[in-house]
Amino acid sequence: MKLVPVILAAVVVVFGLIKRAPVFELFAEGVREGAKTVVQIAPTVMGLVFAVSLLRSSGAVDKICELISPAAKALGFPAEIVPMALLRPFSGSGATALLVQVFEENGADSFAGRVASVLAGSSETTFYATAMYFGSAGVKRIRHTLAAALAADFTALVMSIVTVRLFFGA
Repeated sequence: MKLVPVILAAVVVVFGLIKRAPVFELFAEGVREGAKTVVQIAPTVMGLVFAVSLLRSSGAVDKICELISPAAKALGFPAEIVPMALLRPFSGSGATALLVQVFEENGADSFAGRVASVLAGSSETTFYATAMYFGSAGVKRIRHTLAAALAADFTALVMSIVTVRLFFGA
């Protein structure tokens, strides 16, 4: 398994040599372009990570969850997944930590565990993805992208609950 990257690299180099391409120069040019992209998107990503850390550390996420949980429960959403549903558009690793917490507290085969699993697999880290893709392309105005992506995240939440109810009858 450890040989796969070596084999792939060798195939690329051999193919480049067969085509008589300047392999090292093209590699160096790719590295330069990648470094420019990293420098271009770093402030956006760092700001996003800082904002998520600030919200979690300040307890704001917990307070928002306390406010939303009764309404979510009344609508049939498991209250245990509210923190994950709120954090998922911002932070994949934070949402994964909350997924593990749902598993530990409720069990992976519980209604909340199943909904959280489906939600983790069907939603996106919207703000991170938007920052990465638009930042690397140099796009300043995102227009309707964020609203559409957040609507898709909400749809993923609703359909996670519907899917688990359909398949497991919970």
